[in-house]
Amino acid sequence: MNWSFMAQNAHFFVNAAYVTVFISFFGVVFAILIGVVCAALEVSHVPILSPVTRGYIELSRNTPLLVQLYFLYFGLPKLGISWSAQTCAVVGLAFLGGSYMAEAMRGGLEAVPRIQRESARVLGFSPRQTLTHIILPQALSSAIPGVVANVIFLVKESSVVSAIALADVMYVTKDLMGISYDTYESLALLIITYLIILLPISVIGTVLERRFDYARR
Repeated sequence: MNWSFMAQNAHFFVNAAYVTVFISFFGVVFAILIGVVCAALEVSHVPILSPVTRGYIELSRNTPLLVQLYFLYFGLPKLGISWSAQTCAVVGLAFLGGSYMAEAMRGGLEAVPRIQRESARVLGFSPRQTLTHIILPQALSSAIPGVVANVIFLVKESSVVSAIALADVMYVTKDLMGISYDTYESLALLIITYLIILLPISVIGTVLERRFDYARR
């Protein structure tokens, strides 16, 4: 293992990690927002919007992120819409992640027994109080493991954005391997970078799961 090579090139991964964290953060935030809206529409069974939401979820989950990115980056300019690689990456991650978040949150909402809603009405709770004090805390408790798993999944999927010339950690790794042929060292730096990014998310997710489980009990 060429340790001097790793020390000399570590700064490239630091800069690339900022790009990965940036697009992953905003991709996850928008994915959660999309997931909340879609889950609410599906659970409420709105006549027109529910089938549209289900169609979006099936389309998103059954097409690769790479294909979605190619459409956004290379296809949209043909229609007169040009976005930067960074914008395409965020939109692509949000589009893909929104469907997975929607399924996790829908499962959490449906896990709350209907009798609890009815009991809240009998006790005089308003719809808002029922939502904030009865439904959401229990739904979050059930949905947290799926949401955390989806966050980690989306961060790892962000490696695909190197295909549209965005200088994330995967892009830098491929560049270094092509220039220096130090494959093992470049891959080691890649793994270390992803561990630094993902381990805190995993730890925070574990803490949240335990806290919500304790609150539910």
